[in-house]
Amino acid sequence: MKKTLLAALFAVAGLGTVQAETTSLGLATDYSATTPSVESVLGYPIGSRISSPDAMYDYFQALHHAHPEQVQLFHYGKTWEGRPLYYVAISSPANIADLGDFKAGMQALANPQNTSSEQAKRLISELPASIWLSYGVHGNEISSPEAAMLTAWHLLAAEDQATEAMLDNTVVFIDPIQNPDGRSRFVSRYYMNTGMEHSADRISVEHNEPWPSGRSNHYLFDLNRDWIALTQPEVAGQVNALLETYPLIFVDLHEMGGDQTYYFTPEARPYNPLIAKSQREALWTIGENNGRWFDEHGFDYFTREIFDAFYPGYGASWPLYHGTLAMTYEMASARGHKFRTRDGDILTYGDGVQRHFIASLSTIETASKERQRLLQDFWNYRNQGIQQGKDSKERYVFIDSAQDPAASKRLAGLLTQHGVQVQQSNSQFEACGTDFSAGSYVIDTAQPAHYMVRTLLDEQVDMAPDFLAEQERLRSNNLPDQIYDVTAWSLPLMFNLEQQRCARLPRMDLAAVSGDLIAPGQLLHPDAKIGFVSAWGDMNAGRLLTAALREGLSVKQSDLPFTFKDGKEYPAGSLIFTRADNGDDLSATLATLAATSGATIQGVDSSWIVEGPNFGSDNVQQVHAPRIALAWDEPFSSLNAGHTRYLIERQFGYPVTAIRADQLRRADLSRYQVLILPTSYGSLNDAFGEQGQKNLTQWVERGGVLITFANATQWAVDADLLASALEKEAKDKEVEVHTEKRVAGLLLNSAEHLHQYVNAADTDPYWTSGVLTKLDVDQEHWLTAGVPDNVISLTVGNQIYRPLTINNGRNLMTYASADELSVSGYLWAENKQQLAHKPYLMWQPRGRGMVISFTQEPTYRAYLDGLNVTLMNAIFGGASHARPLR
Repeated sequence: MKKTLLAALFAVAGLGTVQAETTSLGLATDYSATTPSVESVLGYPIGSRISSPDAMYDYFQALHHAHPEQVQLFHYGKTWEGRPLYYVAISSPANIADLGDFKAGMQALANPQNTSSEQAKRLISELPASIWLSYGVHGNEISSPEAAMLTAWHLLAAEDQATEAMLDNTVVFIDPIQNPDGRSRFVSRYYMNTGMEHSADRISVEHNEPWPSGRSNHYLFDLNRDWIALTQPEVAGQVNALLETYPLIFVDLHEMGGDQTYYFTPEARPYNPLIAKSQREALWTIGENNGRWFDEHGFDYFTREIFDAFYPGYGASWPLYHGTLAMTYEMASARGHKFRTRDGDILTYGDGVQRHFIASLSTIETASKERQRLLQDFWNYRNQGIQQGKDSKERYVFIDSAQDPAASKRLAGLLTQHGVQVQQSNSQFEACGTDFSAGSYVIDTAQPAHYMVRTLLDEQVDMAPDFLAEQERLRSNNLPDQIYDVTAWSLPLMFNLEQQRCARLPRMDLAAVSGDLIAPGQLLHPDAKIGFVSAWGDMNAGRLLTAALREGLSVKQSDLPFTFKDGKEYPAGSLIFTRADNGDDLSATLATLAATSGATIQGVDSSWIVEGPNFGSDNVQQVHAPRIALAWDEPFSSLNAGHTRYLIERQFGYPVTAIRADQLRRADLSRYQVLILPTSYGSLNDAFGEQGQKNLTQWVERGGVLITFANATQWAVDADLLASALEKEAKDKEVEVHTEKRVAGLLLNSAEHLHQYVNAADTDPYWTSGVLTKLDVDQEHWLTAGVPDNVISLTVGNQIYRPLTINNGRNLMTYASADELSVSGYLWAENKQQLAHKPYLMWQPRGRGMVISFTQEPTYRAYLDGLNVTLMNAIFGGASHARPLR
């Protein structure tokens, strides 16, 4: 007599016998001995050890070598630490043999502009379904990668008709481990801390990871938030693979708190309005089938309560806007081998592997059974996008490349990486009543990626009015709102670029744009007698500055705009390279740097200036190559520390030295000119103490530049380094609340009176999930050189600061007036009023040094490109304006 499927499977897998009732599913239990098991390859039963990334790679290579007719392995990149990023395709031998034709067929379905309805009908009738299972995006969510191995083994070893039918109908793509660097960090640390027995106690060292935890990748990014900016190789590579294969279903398998059960689709509200009704209906079908499988095996689950489908920057959201069904699965995490829940039950690592395995199989089954519907919906979604664009009065999007050459090029390249068709003009033109320079970018929204265009470029994506009304009701009753992540993410706004939209495209020559993010710059008049100048104001010039400093060139920077005799004007911050201060090979070096940085460098034969400072003025600073220190480790936010380090090192092109907070208490910082304190999740007063405060204060006074982000700015206030103050919530009406145990009687004459009373406590402003806000810029300071009059920031949290008074410093960026402040997203009305005209960027001199404080994180998720020049000014301009004893 055959065992039931799961009992046999988990016995083989080493997870113990699990009672399963699978008769109704028609699944047999014979397994082929020719398929390598995890134990035969890695030396231990699956689920008995948390596998390292290297071990997992060995296993999937073994599956490929054992079943080359059914398993193909594809590499899509390497992590920062050099580990391979890969996925496997598993299907029937016939489907794998035709994998190239399958990909071509999906490309044809994805591009209705070049595919007729008859061709699409034939493809829909012939193509197999496809599903992409992505495991382990967070390195410390450990059970899903193990389930990836179990799922792959089962699909290849099971000899039942149901599995054979699934593989006949479906190509299964498995990305076993999206974040190898983070998982490696977790696994090595976990086994360093285990003892004779694994502890289930939640307070044990096994269940409390040290900073920065294994969740993030090498640069400490939460990879599940990088699907808009595509800054990390783990995400950018996966996006490339998805655009090559266009799977019909995408599943991102996660872990959550150990006291929960299992979560799967359908998602919670709010829904992004760009998700089609057919997609939401199909997600419900998938969830219902998952529920049936979980019921069969007695597994608890829940749906629709958390993990909404609004923010498009998740792995489980991004594919939706290309027509793929995308969803998150979340398993309660043992965060080790076993974990005691609040109910006293023991949750094991194997439990997570089992449930992720079952969810994977049930979703593959849905893909197989719903093959034709899924293919038809995919075609319809892409087709519908083209028609939506054609019907729009804002069909064409225009972005003038001249407003910020670096940012506009980066945006155009990034959109192309997202699978959006972007074109560039070869000449000047007029559209939407506006003149555009040659090289400007054009996006026709009548394209298959219409909904991706909309979700990335639209300045406002609205949540449903009834959902927002419910959030306001919850807040009024002192209940938490249900907004899960940021509510604004428009790329042009975050890049500080204006876009114009209109219905018609003028006649012009257009060329397709590549995915390159930097266009090569140029050196003009290389034989110039005096030297060379490059205009400041975008990241092309920023990369030129850092590259020149690393090359050892002598660079000057003007605090003020200047004009040459020939009328050529240069803005404040512009870079000056004189032959007198540099070697004979200056032209050749600058030519190379122009090509790699994207900057335009102009040779000059005279230094005569008719307006503004001459090159020898006190308003022209020598830029010294600063040594930059970045605070690291507890209690600083690993995410913000990582985002900041990545931005400076990989986008600015300049090295950073990370220093642990404890070292900053007493370390000799005299070798460093700049110290950045990212936001923190704990008390910096406790971390630094009196000794650390004294050490940093003395360092600033001797000429150091201290840059603080978000709540690190609060520490600067507490340490008397910044003469600002953190505000409490501003109240519309002053209501006296009780402070004694027995008080005089009070008549509450209405529910509104009661509301005023209970909300009259001395509280902080209400937390903001994340909105894009407008900032006014003070143009009369070197810290804002090259920055336009207004820029866009992301505002998160509830910290609001008082402005500096004129005798203490300058407020160089301030929030706009209440009626203009919020440019995208949903901002609570009272926060809008209280934020108006409050500081975002403050500068305060101190001795020979200075404090530069941002009240938010300018490096948030490394996608606020419009603030990059300001941060460069703070770092390099700050170092050149400080006056240490040299």
